Amino acid sequence: MAGHIKYVNPKQRKRVRRKIAIRLKLSGTPERPRLSVFRSARYVYAQAIDDTTGRVVAAASELEAALKTAVSGKPKKQRARAIGKAIGDKLLALNIKAVVFDRNGYIYHGRVKEVADGARDAGLTF
Repeated sequence: MAGHIKYVNPKQRKRVRRKIAIRLKLSGTPERPRLSVFRSARYVYAQAIDDTTGRVVAAASELEAALKTAVSGKPKKQRARAIGKAIGDKLLALNIKAVVFDRNGYIYHGRVKEVADGARDAGLTF
């Protein structure tokens, strides 16, 4: 799988290699889904994934109408924390209290850390 990566950007290639190494070690279950974070230059996305069925249990991003108005004009780290809190609230509504955190090859720092802290603030454990 790692041999088929055709990204030109070396930083992106290294991140995808780290992502694959992480994904070989962890997976989500229906009781404890995988909380995956994707970080673009502009937005942050979070998904809770059940890897046994390949189904997305819950998702959150600042492109949703409810979050868009709440976080507009705020710094990126505050927006990321709000996304973590939003996905935490959605999972708690589905009676899911524990997740496996997948940083998706990113360093656990900045916006990725804020998503994790927001999810913990909402009541998730990982």
